[in-house]
Amino acid sequence: MRLLIAEDDHDLYAQHVRHALPELELVAGADLVQLAAAAGDCPVWLGQPDLLAPLLRQGLRPQWLQSTWAGITPLLAADLPRDYRLSRAVGIFGQVMAEYVLGHLLAHERRLFARLAAQVEQRWDHSLPRSLAGRRALIVGCGEIGQAVAQFLAHFGVQLRGVASQARTQAPFAEVAAMDALPRLVGWAEYVINLLPDTPATRDLYDAELLAGFRPEALLINAGRGSAVVDDDLVAALEQGRLAGAVIDVCRQEPLPPGHPFWTAPRLLLTGHSSAPTDPALMAELFLHNLVRWQAEEPLRGEVDFARGY
Repeated sequence: MRLLIAEDDHDLYAQHVRHALPELELVAGADLVQLAAAAGDCPVWLGQPDLLAPLLRQGLRPQWLQSTWAGITPLLAADLPRDYRLSRAVGIFGQVMAEYVLGHLLAHERRLFARLAAQVEQRWDHSLPRSLAGRRALIVGCGEIGQAVAQFLAHFGVQLRGVASQARTQAPFAEVAAMDALPRLVGWAEYVINLLPDTPATRDLYDAELLAGFRPEALLINAGRGSAVVDDDLVAALEQGRLAGAVIDVCRQEPLPPGHPFWTAPRLLLTGHSSAPTDPALMAELFLHNLVRWQAEEPLRGEVDFARGY
Protein backbone atom coordinates (compact mmCIF):
# COMPACT_ATOMS: atom_id res chain seq x y z
CA MET A 1 0.00 0.00 0.00
CA ARG A 2 1.16 3.52 -0.77
CA LEU A 3 0.81 6.24 1.85
CA LEU A 4 0.87 9.95 1.06
CA ILE A 5 2.39 12.15 3.79
CA ALA A 6 1.76 15.86 3.27
CA GLU A 7 3.55 17.70 6.06
CA ASP A 8 6.03 20.51 6.57
CA ASP A 9 7.86 18.05 8.87
CA HIS A 10 7.34 15.14 6.46
CA ASP A 11 10.75 13.58 7.13
CA LEU A 12 9.97 13.15 10.83
CA TYR A 13 6.57 11.59 10.11
CA ALA A 14 8.04 9.29 7.47
CA GLN A 15 10.77 8.20 9.89
CA HIS A 16 8.28 7.22 12.60
CA VAL A 17 5.89 5.45 10.23
CA ARG A 18 8.67 3.64 8.35
CA HIS A 19 10.18 2.42 11.61
CA ALA A 20 6.89 0.75 12.57
CA LEU A 21 5.85 -0.42 9.09
CA PRO A 22 8.86 -0.71 6.79
CA GLU A 23 6.75 -2.46 4.16
CA LEU A 24 4.68 0.70 3.48
CA GLU A 25 5.59 2.64 0.36
CA LEU A 26 5.74 6.29 1.37
CA VAL A 27 5.38 9.42 -0.72
CA ALA A 28 6.27 12.33 1.54
CA GLY A 29 6.69 16.04 0.99
CA ALA A 30 5.19 19.51 1.17
CA ASP A 31 5.34 20.45 -2.52
CA LEU A 32 1.82 20.50 -3.99
CA VAL A 33 2.92 19.55 -7.50
CA GLN A 34 4.80 16.50 -6.23
CA LEU A 35 1.94 15.52 -3.92
CA ALA A 36 -0.69 15.88 -6.64
CA ALA A 37 1.31 13.67 -8.99
CA ALA A 38 1.34 10.85 -6.44
CA ALA A 39 -1.97 11.30 -4.61
CA GLY A 40 -4.11 9.38 -7.07
CA ASP A 41 -2.22 6.16 -6.36
CA CYS A 42 -2.36 6.54 -2.57
CA PRO A 43 -5.52 5.29 -0.85
CA VAL A 44 -4.43 6.75 2.51
CA TRP A 45 -3.32 10.33 3.17
CA LEU A 46 -1.67 11.64 6.33
CA GLY A 47 -0.98 15.31 6.78
CA GLN A 48 -1.92 18.94 7.21
CA PRO A 49 -5.38 20.03 6.10
CA ASP A 50 -3.98 23.14 4.41
CA LEU A 51 -1.77 20.97 2.19
CA LEU A 52 -4.38 18.30 1.48
CA ALA A 53 -7.35 20.56 0.74
CA PRO A 54 -5.85 21.70 -2.63
CA LEU A 55 -5.49 18.05 -3.67
CA LEU A 56 -9.16 17.41 -2.93
CA ARG A 57 -10.01 20.57 -4.86
CA GLN A 58 -8.24 19.10 -7.90
CA GLY A 59 -10.60 16.12 -7.86
CA LEU A 60 -8.21 13.76 -6.07
CA ARG A 61 -9.42 11.91 -3.01
CA PRO A 62 -8.27 9.15 -0.67
CA GLN A 63 -10.24 6.35 0.87
CA TRP A 64 -9.15 7.68 4.27
CA LEU A 65 -7.45 10.91 5.32
CA GLN A 66 -5.80 11.26 8.74
CA SER A 67 -5.36 14.92 9.65
CA THR A 68 -2.35 15.89 11.75
CA TRP A 69 -4.35 18.83 13.12
CA ALA A 70 -7.16 18.74 15.67
CA GLY A 71 -8.95 21.35 13.57
CA ILE A 72 -10.00 20.29 10.08
CA THR A 73 -11.68 23.51 8.86
CA PRO A 74 -9.80 23.67 5.49
CA LEU A 75 -11.21 20.24 4.64
CA LEU A 76 -14.81 21.33 5.29
CA ALA A 77 -15.02 23.99 2.58
CA ALA A 78 -18.27 23.85 0.62
CA ASP A 79 -16.54 23.05 -2.67
CA LEU A 80 -14.68 19.99 -1.35
CA PRO A 81 -15.86 16.35 -1.54
CA ARG A 82 -17.01 14.42 1.50
CA ASP A 83 -17.15 10.90 0.07
CA TYR A 84 -14.16 9.58 2.00
CA ARG A 85 -13.33 8.81 5.64
CA LEU A 86 -11.70 11.61 7.61
CA SER A 87 -10.20 11.50 11.09
CA ARG A 88 -8.65 14.33 13.05
CA ALA A 89 -5.85 14.34 15.58
CA VAL A 90 -7.17 13.43 19.04
CA GLY A 91 -5.66 12.29 22.30
CA ILE A 92 -2.25 13.89 21.74
CA PHE A 93 -2.76 17.53 22.76
CA GLY A 94 -4.06 17.35 26.32
CA GLN A 95 -0.75 17.61 28.18
CA VAL A 96 0.73 20.45 26.11
CA MET A 97 -2.54 22.42 26.11
CA ALA A 98 -2.84 22.03 29.88
CA GLU A 99 0.72 23.30 30.29
CA TYR A 100 -0.07 26.30 28.08
CA VAL A 101 -3.19 27.22 30.07
CA LEU A 102 -1.50 26.67 33.43
CA GLY A 103 1.45 28.83 32.39
CA HIS A 104 -0.80 31.79 31.59
CA LEU A 105 -2.88 31.38 34.74
CA LEU A 106 0.29 31.42 36.84
CA ALA A 107 1.70 34.39 34.91
CA HIS A 108 -1.54 36.29 35.55
CA GLU A 109 -1.74 35.49 39.27
CA ARG A 110 1.98 36.21 39.76
CA ARG A 111 1.66 39.42 37.68
CA LEU A 112 4.73 38.53 35.65
CA PHE A 113 4.09 40.96 32.81
CA ALA A 114 3.31 43.83 35.20
CA ARG A 115 6.57 43.12 37.02
CA LEU A 116 8.49 43.11 33.74
CA ALA A 117 6.95 46.47 32.85
CA ALA A 118 7.94 47.81 36.28
CA GLN A 119 11.49 46.56 35.77
CA VAL A 120 11.73 48.32 32.40
CA GLU A 121 10.61 51.51 34.17
CA GLN A 122 13.06 50.83 37.06
CA ARG A 123 10.09 50.90 39.43
CA TRP A 124 10.03 48.53 42.41
CA ASP A 125 6.86 46.38 42.28
CA HIS A 126 6.20 44.74 45.65
CA SER A 127 2.51 43.92 45.08
CA LEU A 128 1.54 40.51 46.43
CA PRO A 129 0.57 37.64 44.11
CA ARG A 130 -2.36 35.29 44.60
CA SER A 131 -2.49 31.51 44.61
CA LEU A 132 -4.47 29.55 42.03
CA ALA A 133 -6.27 27.79 44.87
CA GLY A 134 -9.90 28.85 44.84
CA ARG A 135 -9.74 30.73 41.52
CA ARG A 136 -12.74 30.19 39.22
CA ALA A 137 -12.10 28.83 35.71
CA LEU A 138 -14.70 28.24 33.00
CA ILE A 139 -13.61 25.82 30.26
CA VAL A 140 -15.68 26.30 27.12
CA GLY A 141 -15.36 23.05 25.21
CA CYS A 142 -15.23 20.01 27.51
CA GLY A 143 -14.07 17.36 25.08
CA GLU A 144 -10.85 15.41 25.31
CA ILE A 145 -8.59 18.47 25.49
CA GLY A 146 -10.89 20.37 27.85
CA GLN A 147 -11.03 17.35 30.13
CA ALA A 148 -7.22 17.15 30.23
CA VAL A 149 -6.94 20.86 31.04
CA ALA A 150 -9.53 20.53 33.82
CA GLN A 151 -7.77 17.57 35.41
CA PHE A 152 -4.49 19.49 35.34
CA LEU A 153 -6.01 22.58 36.98
CA ALA A 154 -7.90 20.57 39.59
CA HIS A 155 -4.59 19.63 41.23
CA PHE A 156 -4.03 23.34 41.97
CA GLY A 157 -7.36 23.79 43.71
CA VAL A 158 -9.01 25.71 40.85
CA GLN A 159 -12.82 25.75 40.90
CA LEU A 160 -14.00 24.35 37.55
CA ARG A 161 -17.15 24.77 35.52
CA GLY A 162 -17.61 23.92 31.86
CA VAL A 163 -19.72 24.54 28.79
CA ALA A 164 -20.37 21.87 26.17
CA SER A 165 -22.88 21.17 23.42
CA GLN A 166 -25.10 19.48 25.99
CA ALA A 167 -25.29 19.64 29.78
CA ARG A 168 -23.81 16.62 31.53
CA THR A 169 -22.13 15.38 34.68
CA GLN A 170 -18.36 15.26 34.17
CA ALA A 171 -15.64 15.14 36.82
CA PRO A 172 -13.72 17.18 37.89
CA PHE A 173 -16.16 19.92 36.85
CA ALA A 174 -18.68 21.08 39.44
CA GLU A 175 -21.01 21.78 36.50
CA VAL A 176 -20.97 21.24 32.74
CA ALA A 177 -23.78 23.28 31.20
CA ALA A 178 -25.14 23.60 27.68
CA MET A 179 -24.12 26.46 25.40
CA ASP A 180 -27.11 28.61 26.38
CA ALA A 181 -25.62 28.91 29.88
CA LEU A 182 -22.48 30.66 28.61
CA PRO A 183 -23.69 34.21 29.45
CA ARG A 184 -24.42 33.14 33.03
CA LEU A 185 -21.14 31.35 33.54
CA VAL A 186 -18.83 34.03 32.14
CA GLY A 187 -20.17 36.25 34.93
CA TRP A 188 -18.97 33.66 37.46
CA ALA A 189 -15.51 33.03 36.03
CA GLU A 190 -12.18 34.70 36.68
CA TYR A 191 -10.74 32.74 33.74
CA VAL A 192 -12.63 31.92 30.55
CA ILE A 193 -10.73 29.32 28.54
CA ASN A 194 -12.10 28.78 25.04
CA LEU A 195 -11.24 25.40 23.50
CA LEU A 196 -14.15 25.07 21.07
CA PRO A 197 -13.70 23.78 17.50
CA ASP A 198 -14.68 25.89 14.50
CA THR A 199 -18.28 25.05 13.60
CA PRO A 200 -21.25 27.20 12.52
CA ALA A 201 -22.55 26.99 16.10
CA THR A 202 -19.31 28.26 17.67
CA ARG A 203 -18.56 31.27 15.47
CA ASP A 204 -18.77 34.84 16.81
CA LEU A 205 -19.64 33.64 20.33
CA TYR A 206 -17.46 36.20 22.09
CA ASP A 207 -19.22 39.32 20.85
CA ALA A 208 -19.91 42.65 22.55
CA GLU A 209 -22.97 41.32 24.36
CA LEU A 210 -21.18 38.32 25.88
CA LEU A 211 -18.01 40.27 26.70
CA ALA A 212 -20.13 42.84 28.57
CA GLY A 213 -21.02 40.05 31.00
CA PHE A 214 -17.41 39.28 31.93
CA ARG A 215 -16.09 40.17 35.35
CA PRO A 216 -13.70 43.16 35.17
CA GLU A 217 -10.93 40.99 36.69
CA ALA A 218 -11.46 38.12 34.21
CA LEU A 219 -8.88 36.86 31.73
CA LEU A 220 -9.98 35.38 28.39
CA ILE A 221 -7.76 32.67 26.90
CA ASN A 222 -8.63 31.63 23.35
CA ALA A 223 -6.78 28.47 22.31
CA GLY A 224 -9.69 27.04 20.34
CA ARG A 225 -10.39 28.80 17.06
CA GLY A 226 -10.09 32.45 16.06
CA SER A 227 -13.58 32.48 14.56
CA ALA A 228 -15.11 32.26 18.06
CA VAL A 229 -14.07 35.85 18.88
CA VAL A 230 -15.38 39.02 17.25
CA ASP A 231 -12.07 40.84 17.01
CA ASP A 232 -13.30 44.44 17.15
CA ASP A 233 -15.62 43.66 20.06
CA LEU A 234 -12.78 42.16 22.09
CA VAL A 235 -10.52 45.15 21.43
CA ALA A 236 -13.30 47.53 22.47
CA ALA A 237 -13.93 45.54 25.67
CA LEU A 238 -10.24 45.69 26.57
CA GLU A 239 -10.05 49.41 25.85
CA GLN A 240 -13.10 50.00 28.05
CA GLY A 241 -11.73 47.86 30.91
CA ARG A 242 -14.50 45.27 30.78
CA LEU A 243 -12.02 42.47 31.38
CA ALA A 244 -8.51 42.26 32.77
CA GLY A 245 -6.85 40.89 29.67
CA ALA A 246 -6.81 38.35 26.87
CA VAL A 247 -4.38 35.69 25.71
CA ILE A 248 -5.01 34.99 22.04
CA ASP A 249 -3.36 31.96 20.46
CA VAL A 250 -5.59 31.63 17.39
CA CYS A 251 -6.81 34.31 15.00
CA ARG A 252 -9.27 34.51 12.13
CA GLN A 253 -6.38 35.22 9.78
CA GLU A 254 -2.98 33.67 10.34
CA PRO A 255 -0.36 34.99 10.29
CA LEU A 256 -2.01 38.07 11.76
CA PRO A 257 -1.57 40.90 9.21
CA PRO A 258 0.22 44.15 10.04
CA GLY A 259 -2.15 46.83 11.24
CA HIS A 260 -4.60 44.42 12.88
CA PRO A 261 -5.89 45.93 16.16
CA PHE A 262 -4.76 42.89 18.17
CA TRP A 263 -1.15 44.05 17.78
CA THR A 264 -1.73 47.17 19.85
CA ALA A 265 -4.76 46.29 22.00
CA PRO A 266 -4.15 46.91 25.72
CA ARG A 267 -3.46 43.85 27.89
CA LEU A 268 -3.68 41.44 24.94
CA LEU A 269 -0.96 38.83 24.49
CA LEU A 270 -0.54 37.03 21.15
CA THR A 271 1.06 33.58 21.27
CA GLY A 272 1.16 32.75 17.55
CA HIS A 273 -0.83 29.46 17.42
CA SER A 274 1.74 27.73 19.61
CA SER A 275 -0.46 26.40 22.42
CA ALA A 276 -0.46 22.72 21.44
CA PRO A 277 1.96 21.77 18.66
CA THR A 278 1.66 18.32 17.12
CA ASP A 279 4.27 15.84 18.31
CA PRO A 280 5.21 13.73 15.25
CA ALA A 281 5.92 10.64 17.38
CA LEU A 282 2.53 10.77 19.09
CA MET A 283 0.79 11.59 15.82
CA ALA A 284 2.44 8.64 14.08
CA GLU A 285 1.33 6.40 16.95
CA LEU A 286 -2.28 7.58 16.52
CA PHE A 287 -2.08 7.09 12.76
CA LEU A 288 -0.76 3.55 13.07
CA HIS A 289 -3.50 2.71 15.58
CA ASN A 290 -6.12 4.05 13.17
CA LEU A 291 -4.53 2.27 10.22
CA VAL A 292 -5.23 -1.07 11.89
CA ARG A 293 -8.82 0.03 12.51
CA TRP A 294 -9.25 1.28 8.95
CA GLN A 295 -7.96 -1.97 7.49
CA ALA A 296 -10.46 -3.82 9.70
CA GLU A 297 -13.25 -1.42 8.61
CA GLU A 298 -13.77 -0.36 12.22
CA PRO A 299 -14.58 3.13 13.57
CA LEU A 300 -11.54 5.41 13.75
CA ARG A 301 -10.37 7.45 16.71
CA GLY A 302 -11.32 11.04 15.95
CA GLU A 303 -13.47 10.10 12.96
CA VAL A 304 -15.20 13.20 11.64
CA ASP A 305 -18.93 13.53 11.15
CA PHE A 306 -19.08 15.90 8.20
CA ALA A 307 -22.56 17.09 9.19
CA ARG A 308 -21.34 18.22 12.63
CA GLY A 309 -18.00 19.49 11.39
CA TYR A 310 -15.88 17.56 13.94
